[in-house]
Amino acid sequence: MGESSENIYSMSKQNKELPHRERVDSRNTLNDLTGKEWVYALNSIELTEGDSELLTGEQINDLSLEQWATHQSPLIDMCYPTSGEHSHAHHIRKKHPSPKPPELMKRLIEFFTKKNGWVLDPFVGVGGTLLACSMAGRHGVGVDLSRDYLDLYHSASESLNFKPQTVYQGDASRLDQIFNQKNYLFDLVLTDPPYGDMLSRKRTGERKKRTGDDSPTPFTTDEGDLGNMGTDRFYEALKSVIVQSMEFLKVKGYVVVFCKDLQPTAEHHNLIHADVVSALVQIPNLRFRGYKIWYDKSMNLYPFGYPYAYVSNQMHQFILIFRKEK
Repeated sequence: MGESSENIYSMSKQNKELPHRERVDSRNTLNDLTGKEWVYALNSIELTEGDSELLTGEQINDLSLEQWATHQSPLIDMCYPTSGEHSHAHHIRKKHPSPKPPELMKRLIEFFTKKNGWVLDPFVGVGGTLLACSMAGRHGVGVDLSRDYLDLYHSASESLNFKPQTVYQGDASRLDQIFNQKNYLFDLVLTDPPYGDMLSRKRTGERKKRTGDDSPTPFTTDEGDLGNMGTDRFYEALKSVIVQSMEFLKVKGYVVVFCKDLQPTAEHHNLIHADVVSALVQIPNLRFRGYKIWYDKSMNLYPFGYPYAYVSNQMHQFILIFRKEK
């Protein structure tokens, strides 16, 4: 049941009495952020609360959090827990090769949607996006080739006492068939695709050193899995999935895609994020709007190339942001 007209009028009056940057603008149909919150959310590198304490453990000046953000480039650099209450059932979700932290997905969902908005993840895996929807009060729909991963999502959801969101098993390049005339209209497509055959290659670095295991960790053995495709076929398949997703996305709705670069080789720069942008901007009515950077502090540094050559530790991921235009 909706609120009374008196309550709505009272809330509107209180909102108008606030300083402009602390108001929720009545013209904002995207999210529930105030003007001040909007400004900080636009940074390509995002500061999270408590970051100043991560530097030394002690207060080093008299700056407020707002002033700190002004003096330092913001960064999404939280180390999301992988155990305990705040890991959001990571002990279940870790069976997937690259589960995304629900808290991270929640941050994105809260910017790009309003309460009770609708979010689609066409490569949902073990459901980090869907758990985030439950946490943020949004409706989530996920699609994945793997029934095993969807079952793990349900186990994680049950473990957290969340009502499961809607999931479908199938090929996301055929969403029109999967949804079978469902009248979905999404506000946001948020996803972390399986990137070609990257995870099908032998492992190097910390995991190999710690376990002695250099075996590949593909998402599935399905030939239709993007994670098992070569480069050329992968980008065409990814475009196909995004095109299908846009059929169910509202105009001015956003498509947000995670991406991690590889080490450069003599044959290719391996700036995967640039290649993904180049592929997706070929889609009519899809405009690239920029990116954010997630510094994954759960990863450990590894002395690649020591002591002969510089080899970068890829500690960050790109969060590529597109918008569906008319």
